Amino acid sequence: MKILILGAGQVGSSLAENLASEANDITIVDTSETTLQQLQDRLDIRTVIGQASHPDILRAAGAEDADMLVAVTDSDETNMVACQVAWTVFHTPTKIARIRAIEYLRYNELFSNESLPIDYLISPEQLITDYIQRLIQYPGALQVLDFADGQVQLVGVKAYYGGPLVGQELRTLREHMPNVDTRVAAIYRLDRAILPEGHTVIEADDEVFFIAASKNIRAVMGELRRLDKPYKRIMIVGGGNIGKRVARTLEQKYQVKVIEHNAARARVLSNELDKTIVLHGDAADENLLMEENIQKTDVFCALTNDDEANILSSMLAKQLGARTVMTLINRAAYVDLIQSGDIDIAISPQVATIGSLLTHIRRGDVVKVHSLRRGAAEAIEAIAHGDESTSKVVGHKIGALKLPAGTTIGAVVRGNDVIIAHHDTIIQSEDHVILLLIDKSRIREVERLFQVGITFI
Repeated sequence: MKILILGAGQVGSSLAENLASEANDITIVDTSETTLQQLQDRLDIRTVIGQASHPDILRAAGAEDADMLVAVTDSDETNMVACQVAWTVFHTPTKIARIRAIEYLRYNELFSNESLPIDYLISPEQLITDYIQRLIQYPGALQVLDFADGQVQLVGVKAYYGGPLVGQELRTLREHMPNVDTRVAAIYRLDRAILPEGHTVIEADDEVFFIAASKNIRAVMGELRRLDKPYKRIMIVGGGNIGKRVARTLEQKYQVKVIEHNAARARVLSNELDKTIVLHGDAADENLLMEENIQKTDVFCALTNDDEANILSSMLAKQLGARTVMTLINRAAYVDLIQSGDIDIAISPQVATIGSLLTHIRRGDVVKVHSLRRGAAEAIEAIAHGDESTSKVVGHKIGALKLPAGTTIGAVVRGNDVIIAHHDTIIQSEDHVILLLIDKSRIREVERLFQVGITFI
């Protein structure tokens, strides 16, 4: 596939890295010659220096025969104009744009071929807000991913000493929960992936990813760790776009406080938010945190644009008694560095955004993609089409499928029914199949598996 990426920032660079390793023809456009040279030194891609929305630059980048344009520059306006030019001048078939400003996103009628021809919108702020909301819904979870419109969820948790299943073989899971069907899709032990089998023994501190119907998630979590009490008190640092959205989403169900260091912005927030308490101050001020009962805070979310400020305020909050600490980290190199320490959950905007972008780029009928383990693994939702003569999966038992190494099928969603995958489960046409790939490099094999043969009409 020939893909044109506009913007070589963190998201554009990460996307290029993801796609270049999968035999795509990638061209990336940016105004920074230094950034592009660094990318070209590492990746087998083509680069073009210039303003991404200019027709001549897009022509030089190959927009005339590109299959897809992904506009992820730092400017919403540049992204929108680039999509307009790509459609009007070059008739580029698929156009994806990152749009951050909610002032644009609230008007759906803006985005159509008759107005702004953008096929898919990506909003990092909304993706992160949804992600934080799911984590707060399930105290103790490290990652919560939705599939099939929320009917199925893949949840990552750390197994604790004292959990009923710790020290037990996976095959005993059904004995512990005879009325709940679930499947362990992957286990990470000391950062090494283990493909789960019936005789696999779960150890304390294992990072366990399991899949289940959404209604059963808490029951399964209780087998791996002691169930945490529901969260009530949330403290958010940073009243920017993300902080404001998270506060607005949570304030109806939780007691929310926002700490904002800019006085003018704090006044704006206090007027726009209904139930949230807005505080003007520095989140790294120990006295302020103590005055606001940090030791009774269930979740401390550091969501400013400054990674160092987020990390330091989070570490301070944890030392002062905050129950769970979530930290927004933009630099990918920091994510692995800090999550094993005082900070419970590191949230990477680029990982969330890449997963959403890959949903629209994957071949076959892939309707959802989530990046796991900082992009090393992927969980995908693919729809099976065709029949036994045209499909490699329809009409076949899961145990008989030639899945790539390191790939597991966790669940099948058929209409409103969630079927946890077993070796004798037969896939039917139009089933939504949830797969986990420990080795993301095998994604092409999975895509080919779900592509329909040429005889299918």
